[in-house]
Amino acid sequence: MESPIARKYPIKGPLAGLAVILALLLSGCEVKSDVASAMPPPPEVDVAEVVQEGVTLWESFTGRVASPETVELRPRVSGYITEVAFEEGEMVKAGDLLFQIDQRPYQARLEAARADLALAESQLELARSEAGRAESLLASRAISREEYDQRNAALMSARARVQAARAALDTAELDLQYTRVTAPVSGRAGRALITRGNLANADQSLLTTVVSVDPLHVYFDADEKAGINSQELLADGGRPNVRIALDNETDHPYLGTLDFIDNQVNPGTGTLQHRAVLANPDGLIRPGQFARVEMPVLRIDKALLVQRKAVLADQDRRYVYVVDANNRATPKHVDTGRQVGDLLVIHDGLSAGERVIINGVQKVFGAGMEVRPQLIAMKEPAPTENAVASAQELAE
Repeated sequence: MESPIARKYPIKGPLAGLAVILALLLSGCEVKSDVASAMPPPPEVDVAEVVQEGVTLWESFTGRVASPETVELRPRVSGYITEVAFEEGEMVKAGDLLFQIDQRPYQARLEAARADLALAESQLELARSEAGRAESLLASRAISREEYDQRNAALMSARARVQAARAALDTAELDLQYTRVTAPVSGRAGRALITRGNLANADQSLLTTVVSVDPLHVYFDADEKAGINSQELLADGGRPNVRIALDNETDHPYLGTLDFIDNQVNPGTGTLQHRAVLANPDGLIRPGQFARVEMPVLRIDKALLVQRKAVLADQDRRYVYVVDANNRATPKHVDTGRQVGDLLVIHDGLSAGERVIINGVQKVFGAGMEVRPQLIAMKEPAPTENAVASAQELAE
């Protein structure tokens, strides 16, 4: 049977073998040329240079909102409630009337105290006059020394009765004032626990509660290491800011100020209590709410940073693809740290200025593969004032 090559090159005689070999060589060159033309170009990837800059590392903690001033309001005098003068759950100011206790018994006691004082003062005047005459009579030997001493003692007793009457009058005036139960602090009032017509016992009956709401305190516990670092920041910067989120908020829209760190570590939990001050001018945040607090715990002057999506995982190790001067992609293991925005701190494995693949790493199938790098910024530039103003205008 005639081969395809023989049919393509019908040469007879001694040159036929040579022609067949030459035809095979030419055919092989055509195959190699086809394969070479079919190879795809190097894939295009986005690369960014490793950033080196100073960063502050933050850590998140759970906490609770608390009121700086919480008052359980109890009456100082006993009596029947004649008026509840506030709206339950509403804001009150210090000095506002909340409860009125029946004043009539205390008004009567006040009048009686005034009368007792007037009587004591009149007796004092009489005792003073008799003591003065006794002194003159003693000089002329008209009375005995014993009678003179008795009149002086009566004067001293009259003075004491006046002082006691004045004290009783002051007490009666205070009791009358205490029938007006006022707010000791500005804040939000709770439910009226005793209503009009009911008896309130002095220093016993709980009338309501008042909690201050502006500012508020946020208490949270930090682990010992973070607590020590935060103490250094507190010593360096005075009062560092913290970021606060409430309930299910994903971001941290509230800014507080760290103002207190406890003086000892809790031996049971190994944590140190912190407190932040949170402004609440509208009174919308309530004491007792759950809070998440982000606090600065460490400052690194020269931190290496890469985008989080550039870091890949290989079992228990992390690595990135670095593109060299020949545009060859090579994996490098890295030791990662905390996250700062969209960037990760790299403790070891990279150097400043190295090009790391950010987008398109799935196109790299092995070490040493050639790529076409497109340089992009490692971090988003900060918005300018004009950009911020334009965004605000669009939002309005």
